[in-house]
Amino acid sequence: NNSVDIVFMSTFLEHLLNKQHAFDTLSEANRILQVGGKLLILQPNIRFLANNYWDFFDHHTPLSDRSLVEVLESLDMKIVKCYPRFLPYTTKSQLPKGTIFIKLYLHMPWIWFLFGKQAFIVAEKR
Repeated sequence: NNSVDIVFMSTFLEHLLNKQHAFDTLSEANRILQVGGKLLILQPNIRFLANNYWDFFDHHTPLSDRSLVEVLESLDMKIVKCYPRFLPYTTKSQLPKGTIFIKLYLHMPWIWFLFGKQAFIVAEKR
């Protein structure tokens, strides 16, 4: 309990079998975080993916930035940042992937609206 500063989840929750498992996982992350500790979530956003979300056989649980914010707030976590459109959905695309392109992309938030299909959320334990 209350022993970890940061928990990072990257493209993980959609692989859980259902929303109850996602809730239990987020509850556990909240339990182990210290007060003021941060939960960072990078997650495919069903709002911007529609059919493509299901292109991966092991995706079971559809989640959006809004549903994640809702569940995190129900756990009494403070939403510090929420970017509904952050990174492209997959690296299996025609977009350049070199380090310089990634750095440029991250420094141009206005372009996230065009290519971002994953949400990035930072929540803080109260």
